Amino acid sequence: MEAVAELAPVAGVAVACRAFDLPRATWYRALERERQAPALRERPMPARALSEPERREVLDVLHTERFVDAPPAQVYATLLDEGVYLCSVRTMYRILTAEGEVRERRHQLAHPRYQRPELLATGPNELWSWDITKLKGPQKWTYYYLYVILDVYSRYSVGWMVAQRESGVLATRLIHETCQKQGIVQGYLTVHADRGPSMRSKCVAMLLADLGVTKSHSRPHTANDNPFSESQFKTLKYRPEFPARFGSIQDARAFCRKLFTWYNTQHHHSGIGLLTPETVHYGRAEEMIAARQHVLDRAHRLHPERFVRTRPQPPQLPQAVWINPPQPDKENTQNTTQQLLTN
Repeated sequence: MEAVAELAPVAGVAVACRAFDLPRATWYRALERERQAPALRERPMPARALSEPERREVLDVLHTERFVDAPPAQVYATLLDEGVYLCSVRTMYRILTAEGEVRERRHQLAHPRYQRPELLATGPNELWSWDITKLKGPQKWTYYYLYVILDVYSRYSVGWMVAQRESGVLATRLIHETCQKQGIVQGYLTVHADRGPSMRSKCVAMLLADLGVTKSHSRPHTANDNPFSESQFKTLKYRPEFPARFGSIQDARAFCRKLFTWYNTQHHHSGIGLLTPETVHYGRAEEMIAARQHVLDRAHRLHPERFVRTRPQPPQLPQAVWINPPQPDKENTQNTTQQLLTN
């Protein structure tokens, strides 16, 4: 528009608009809006509006000690009972809003900023994730509670328990027994969980401190901060043989015993190179990958024409597993992982 405005007095409106491929109607509409703009900005004061002294009087009344903490509706009603009318309730609100005095007066709960957990595991028994899920009992509204502790790197279920209730005391016993069974040393393990009452219980926190175990929690209402436990529960509950309800707690424990045996020793997990969690957890992954490579090499020698691009290789075991890897960029994440691996 500015270029057309400069050229129009010299070459004419038609030539200027044609030079900049601008319809003349658009140009004339812009001129009309510019001509009417001052009139639109200078809005006349309505006849029924309060004058400035009247607005100041209303504000002074609202600022008095008697009404300073009262809402406009209460001020309006009190003044009417005393035979005084200043303005409507809505006008009082408009005057207070113009002065920036309409806000919540009560103390509001300020939620703290929870730090995003960024946890790394480069081997077994470095990072555990644990959670509790419900198992339906024989009748409606009856449940059993399945506690599971999962090694994040190997996906091995290092400890589990089925109980009648969710309790921090029971969780403490399970964590303590699992640490003893796995031979955990102080200052080596991090245990991650969500913010359930059992996970944040005082007895669990004191146990982890006594064992020299670092505790970590998810952010509130953020299921992605505890993805490995959630994924495992989905894998278990989507098994074809998983029942809709359990007849008793003994039935639930017997079923889970078979289920976790299958998960740890037979389930080929996609996140660990299609190896079983037991193979990875107890250090037999390299041996298994080498055996798989031998099988693929033999198949390649027998029928090389079936492998068009390159020699077949088995899926590899990840060097590191993250809960919430650093976000800035992929290169930074890889450098951080490499530094932690070298250290």
